[in-house]
Formats: sequence, structure tokens, C-alpha cells
Amino acid sequence: MASENPVGSLQYEASCPICLEYFKDPVIIDCGHNFCRACITQCWEGLHANFSCPQCRETVHQRSLRPNRQLANVLKIAKQLSLQVMKDAGGERVCVEHQEPLKLFCEEDQTPICLVCDRSRTHKAHTVVPIEEAAQEYKEKIQAHLKILRKEREKLLGFKVIGEEKFQEYLIQTQTERQKIVSEFQQLRQFLEGQERILLAQLEKLDKEIVKIQNENITKFSEEISCLSELIREMEGKCQKPASEFLQDFKSTLSRCEKGKFQQPVEISPELEKRLKDFAQKNIALMETVRKFKDMLPSEVETRRGKSLGSYRPVNVTLDPDTAHPQLVLSEDRKSVRWEDTKQDLPKNPERFDSEICVLGCEGFTLGRHCWGVEVGNRGYWAVGVARESVRRKGGISPTPEQGIWAVERCWGQLQALSSPRTPLPVSWDPRKIRVCLDCERGQVTFFDAGAETPLFTFPLALVPGERIRPWLWVGGSQLRLCP
Repeated sequence: MASENPVGSLQYEASCPICLEYFKDPVIIDCGHNFCRACITQCWEGLHANFSCPQCRETVHQRSLRPNRQLANVLKIAKQLSLQVMKDAGGERVCVEHQEPLKLFCEEDQTPICLVCDRSRTHKAHTVVPIEEAAQEYKEKIQAHLKILRKEREKLLGFKVIGEEKFQEYLIQTQTERQKIVSEFQQLRQFLEGQERILLAQLEKLDKEIVKIQNENITKFSEEISCLSELIREMEGKCQKPASEFLQDFKSTLSRCEKGKFQQPVEISPELEKRLKDFAQKNIALMETVRKFKDMLPSEVETRRGKSLGSYRPVNVTLDPDTAHPQLVLSEDRKSVRWEDTKQDLPKNPERFDSEICVLGCEGFTLGRHCWGVEVGNRGYWAVGVARESVRRKGGISPTPEQGIWAVERCWGQLQALSSPRTPLPVSWDPRKIRVCLDCERGQVTFFDAGAETPLFTFPLALVPGERIRPWLWVGGSQLRLCP
């Protein structure tokens, strides 16, 4: 046998006597025979003494399974040699284990097998068909899928072209509005600067006239004060003289005293006073106009509120029971969801999350701006956001933008955005209500602390034309409720 087919002999020696397959984790027992660890363990299951060798029937009194590393190395060489034989067989694929042509196809295992495999215990109870027949059947299925996929690709290409044209229109509109704003505010600045120059020039002119009158009055006051001081000194000197000398030329002295009365300074002219009043009135009117313009601008809180609600349409979101994980219990109105420790017996439909404790909203959006609220409380673990309709439902998923999920979460008492990597949220408290604002026009979703009107985080969305974006909730040991 070795001279006729050495590869077959090698394969025979490298096969387990129990399963007739290549050894898997080979072990050697006391009599010297080798078996798969799983095969001999199953064969001796329930025995506590007198372990019999399945090949030579020799009885051993101690259950001793020693790894056969040399045989494991021989197995690697045997498999490599089988692959080489396959390559040398002229391109026709052969069975790795039996070196026979692959002429059959196992429907259960979805793999080509040989005639020997068909008679083995592994495939004995399976549905097996000729490989050519199976290939033809599956080719027809693939062709049908290809037809659908090509149509979907054409549809997506059409959506892409329409989307690009639409976005180009939006960019043109925003550019036009930008030019209008720049032009209007430029004119407004020019008008205000012109008014400022005129008013300041008028004020400067009034300042000069007032200063001129003030200087003239000061000069006249100084001259009058000097004359009066000189007359007072002269009169005080007269009063000290003897009567005969004091009364000498008394008439002239008295006349000089009477003429020395204080002369009023020049007053501000009524015309200048009227100009001052007119200027003040004009300035009041202008300042009132500017104040009204400032009052039209929203305050900081109003600006935040306007950003969160002003241009968004509030929507009444409900939860989709067909997507809810079996450990999530929905209320009758489908507005509230809570986590339960035990799984419910629910249909295993394709839409249902089977690993992650998630649920989607019934509503989906492709256009427009929409917002809704989620009452989260301040306990437990939760995540709130949006997801693509095509988000993976089966098996473990990573709630990140790369997987089609944009959300914020509370985990271990910390608030963070589920970005890559995670981003801590700029709050030192636990929000009781999260507002989700989805903007399909700009391609973004923004989260707010609805109570404090504080923006928490904004994600850019990688939107696929025509694919809906749906509300998404993750619930762990808590209860969430949707609200307008």
C-alpha cells in the first residue's frame, strides 16, 4: 500500500481510529495508540477504572492522556503534502482528508465533499447533491441577487446625482444669502459711521462755540473783579483820611462808587441753547433706533433655544416593538421602555436586536429638521441617539458613527458622546431630559440638556441618499420615556 499511494498511507496513519478524520489535539495512551483527545474522552466517559483501548482492547487501570507533539507535527506535514497533491492534480480540487475529487455538495454544511466524506459519520445524515447541480442552482440564485444589487446600485447612483445637485443648489442659496447679509450690513455700517461723523462734527462745533463764550465770560469776569478790587482799595483809603480831606471832591468819589456796580457777563445765546436741545433730541431718537435694533437680536439663552427648537419640527416618536431586544419591555403606548433581567419569548424576526439591549423608533427621516425629547432620569445606564435603518441587528455591535449610530450615553456616572474615541460631555450634572435635534438638511444631529437649554454635542452625519434615520435607545438597568 505504501508503494502504491504513499500519500494515502500517510493520511491513514495521521487519522484517528475513532472518527477517521485527521487527529485533532492528538494524545497517546499507555498501550501506545493515538486518538483525538475529544474522541477518547468521549469513549471513556463515565468510566472510573479499567479503561479499554478502542483499537487493541488492552485494559489500562489509570486514565493517562499524554499529548503527542511529534504526531501533531506530522499532521502539519501531512496537510501541507495534501495541498501540494491538490496543486499537482491538474487544477481539479480534491478532498484534503481523503485525496478524492470533490464531486458532491453538502447542503447542511454548505461545502464541497468527496464520496468518502459522503459515507462518513459527519455527513451521513446530511442532504448531498452533485456538485455541478449545486453550482448551477447557486449560480442562478447569485444571478438573481446580482440583478437586484445592480438595480439598487443604479438607484443609489441616481440618489447620489440628485443629492449632489440639491446640495449644490443649497450652497448657491447660502452664498446668495451670505452676499445679501454682507451687503446689507456693509450699508448699515456705512450709514452708522456717517451718522457718527456728522454727530461728532456737530458736537465739536458746539464745543468750540461754548468754549469761546466761556473764555469771553472769564475775561470779562477777571476785568470786572480787578476794577472792583482797585476801587475798594481806593475807597478804604479815603475812609482813613481826616474829615476835611475825606469830603474834598466827595461828589466825584461817590459817582465813581455808583459806576462801579458789577456788570453781568454775556449769557449763552438762545440760538445756541436751542441748537443744544435739538442735537440732544436728535441723538435720543438715533439712540432709540439703535436700541430697538439691539432688542430685536435674541439673548444668549434665546439664541440657544432658537437653535434647539426654532427651525426644528417637534415629532411624536413611538418605539418599534419588532426591533426591541427580548429584555426590553415597552409600555402600551410605546412611549416608554424599561429593562428586565429575564428575556421575553419573542419572535426571532430579522429586525430584532438579539445581543445589544436596543430599540428603534417607528419613525424614520430622510429630509427636514426634526426634534424629540427623551426623559432619562439620573440613574442607571442609558444611551440616546439616532441610527441608520440598516444598522446591524444581530450579534455584538459597537454604537459608533462608523457602525451607523450617533448617540450620547450615561455609563458609570459619566456622560459622554459615543464618538471614536469617546468624548466627555461639558456638564457636571445629570440631565433629566435629553433633546435630540436631527438636521437632515445640514447632515448633523445635536443633543441638548432640555432643562438647562445647554448644547451637549453635535455629530456630523454620513447620510446615504434615500436611507432613513431612526431614533435609537439603549437601556441598561433604567427606564426611558419619549416625549415631545
